[in-house]
Amino acid sequence: MRHIYSCIDIGSNSIKIVVCELYRGRYNLLASSTVKSRGIKKGLINDVLEAKTCIKQAFNEIEAMLGFKLNKVIAIIPSYFSEFNIIKGEIPITNEERIVTGEDVIKVLQAAMKEQYDVTKEMVTIIPVDFTLDSEVTKEPLHKKSTSLKARAVLVTTPKKNIYSVVNLLNSIGVDVVDISLGCIGDINTFRDENVDKCISAVVNIGAEKTEVSLYNKGIVVKHGIVNMGSKNVDNDISYMYNVDLNVANDLKEHFAQAMRTSASLNELKDVKNKEGQPIQINQYELSEVVIARLDEILSLANQELNRLTSHKPDVIYVTGGITNMVNFSQICREKLGKCAIIGSVNLIGLRNNKYSQTIGNIIYFINKLKLKGKDYSMVSNDEVEILSTPRKNTNDSMLGKVFGYFFGE
Repeated sequence: MRHIYSCIDIGSNSIKIVVCELYRGRYNLLASSTVKSRGIKKGLINDVLEAKTCIKQAFNEIEAMLGFKLNKVIAIIPSYFSEFNIIKGEIPITNEERIVTGEDVIKVLQAAMKEQYDVTKEMVTIIPVDFTLDSEVTKEPLHKKSTSLKARAVLVTTPKKNIYSVVNLLNSIGVDVVDISLGCIGDINTFRDENVDKCISAVVNIGAEKTEVSLYNKGIVVKHGIVNMGSKNVDNDISYMYNVDLNVANDLKEHFAQAMRTSASLNELKDVKNKEGQPIQINQYELSEVVIARLDEILSLANQELNRLTSHKPDVIYVTGGITNMVNFSQICREKLGKCAIIGSVNLIGLRNNKYSQTIGNIIYFINKLKLKGKDYSMVSNDEVEILSTPRKNTNDSMLGKVFGYFFGE
């Protein structure tokens, strides 16, 4: 079986879909799509018809790359009012060999959930902390011998509307949601290393209209907050200051502005047209002053939110989101968040952009859940894999075709 997985992130600024394959322990990008969002405000769907149109467009782009319709995804849902509670459960191991199976892992997590389940909320996921056997505490209990199995876990819940608005919309266009998750769970799985699993860490994800601040204990999310400000505020400032369209403002932010005053030049100029169609010149240093002022505010508010979540300074703070690709962004992060702040790095070949940190990380999280439960699963059928593996005309004219040619030629 080929192991292929996909995830969709329905954001305020863009719809992002990633499809990748786990092959010999490595993740290989098969397709990705980014489409401008419509009908979505601060991560919530406020116009179903407009949102459906742009989501369909994203899936159509994926279909053109893969050669078949993608109809199964992991969906990232809004994180507003999410709660994270420690739960505990215990079950006896009843099989004759007293060997822990995947079914036992599922049962002990279900037992833990029943103790604290709130019917007014909907479960998003259960994140295991550890498992206790007769003779050891472990994170990987599968195939080990014990007479009982105990579990500590974090139960993640959210208001039902956060889930059903996304699931119903995807179902209406013929897409099955095989799992749901939160963006903050994806972020930490993208940036996780052995140090994260030993310390207190945080992630600041600067989105288009909101900035998510998440706190983790040994790689497990424990608290989450939101700042209602994001990269679109930078676009709005540029648009207002120079009387240019938002598209022009966004281009100036991404390709001309600097995140540090010392790296911006008074002599660098860029010619654009304002809203009246008149040519104007933008000075890089002055533009950067506008951008930095808003970035200062966003990061300061994120730091305040982090201080509200915990009185202890995290050992490491990862900062992510599309805007962190800006030149010298790491320096302003350290100024506002401290020396422990670093820019997270998405390292999937062909997709090295931090705006994908939540989609990629949630694919990793989904696969880890399958391993814990001893399950083997792929979101793409064997027939669809056959289409994917069959060379198509003009495939080698694209970068994706070259990746396929190299990969399948090994």
